[in-house]
Amino acid sequence: MTGAPPPPCYARPVAFRNVLVVDDEESMRHLLTVILADRGYDVRAVSNGEDALRELSSRDYDLVLSDVRMPRMDGLTLVREALDLHPGITFIVMSAYGTHDTAIEAMKAGAYDYVSKPFKPDEVLLVLRKAEERLRLSRENRRLRSELQGGFRLENFVGSSPSVQEVLRQLRKVAPTRATVLVTGESGTGKELVARAIHELSPRSAMPFVAVNCGAIPAELIESELFGHVRGAFTDASRDKKGLAAEADGGTLFLDEIGEMPLHLQVKLLRFLQEEQVRRVGDTRSEKVDVRVVAATARDLARATKEGLFREDLFYRLNVVNLRLPSLRERPDDVPALVEHFLAKHRRLRPEAPLRGVSPEALELLRSYRWPGNVRELEHAVERAVVLADGPLLGESDLPDDVREGPRPAAPASRPGGDLSVKRAFRALEEQLIRDALERTGGNRTRAAELLDLSYRALLYKVKEYGIDQP
Repeated sequence: MTGAPPPPCYARPVAFRNVLVVDDEESMRHLLTVILADRGYDVRAVSNGEDALRELSSRDYDLVLSDVRMPRMDGLTLVREALDLHPGITFIVMSAYGTHDTAIEAMKAGAYDYVSKPFKPDEVLLVLRKAEERLRLSRENRRLRSELQGGFRLENFVGSSPSVQEVLRQLRKVAPTRATVLVTGESGTGKELVARAIHELSPRSAMPFVAVNCGAIPAELIESELFGHVRGAFTDASRDKKGLAAEADGGTLFLDEIGEMPLHLQVKLLRFLQEEQVRRVGDTRSEKVDVRVVAATARDLARATKEGLFREDLFYRLNVVNLRLPSLRERPDDVPALVEHFLAKHRRLRPEAPLRGVSPEALELLRSYRWPGNVRELEHAVERAVVLADGPLLGESDLPDDVREGPRPAAPASRPGGDLSVKRAFRALEEQLIRDALERTGGNRTRAAELLDLSYRALLYKVKEYGIDQP
């Protein structure tokens, strides 16, 4: 080993992070550990196949670099047994002169490639990089197949209104960069769709997109889910676990409902964003990860910071680029196009009698409804109508009761003192909708949260904020 810097192409792993070295020679284990650690890999080493199987059962590994000739369990047996238990691991075997046939047998058993002993450090690194490139191309192929089968397409953003076109313009500009993005907007406006678009239009598109709903994971489990844990860190931690942040290495980490994250974890998230390192629960070492973070929230985080409910420094760290998604109420002229889009999407639910369209009366009801659940609620309404419609056109009777009888835009009315504040009007409407939902559900907060399309925690926050007495 010399003091010369590594070639640029070996600067950091593209896809692999945790590597297990298996060799009965201590000098070889030490050499490989040094070579790989210098290039950013997290390396552990064991001396035989049996110890390797135990290690693979206690911790997540991306790649195993194993000798072929070893006592107690040879490399060929290790490949077969390990891949039976852990089929996602990449194996590379090492063979000395005269054992190439055995190495080829190991490849037939599932190993990706082999390296001949003795070897130069660059030879090992080149094989690893080839394996990583194969994994990258495999992920890229899966992504392209998903698009061809109706997965992500920018055309999924339906709407010609200026507000939607402005979001798309900003999205195209920010996607190729590394900038952290905060997506804001009411529930049902398509925040995760925007996050996926940012990922798919970025250079990271072939790498993982990992979504975390911060409002759906119990507070005591969020840290372990996000950053992982080591074996024995707490009760039931029977093996090491890679966190979702590490799972997203090289790709995009989407933190949905970020406003619901407990304050004590916001500090650790801020440190992760600043240092680009994760430390698993119970571990003494930090691990370098490369992720692009996109966060989303339906809450007013600026107000939450003033009220001490969200860290101000974390807010500014997340809010590098803000993409605000308009509610459906703000763009009623997009409703007809959205209805046609969802009708085409869900026509397959009744192939025996395909629908031709929507009656003018039903379309007017859809257009004039307030849509508290936004685009998500509209899609569900169209899907339901497709299933229940009897004729070739969707009619008024095919629409949900909420749409036929629900709130419409209020007629213009004079306000005492001429108050034209949109913020105060919105808060009054939001409070009334929450009261109506609680009244309709007899005070059942869980059901009320579902009707309002809010997380349960967000509803509790708003009930307290507005001082709403339970029935």
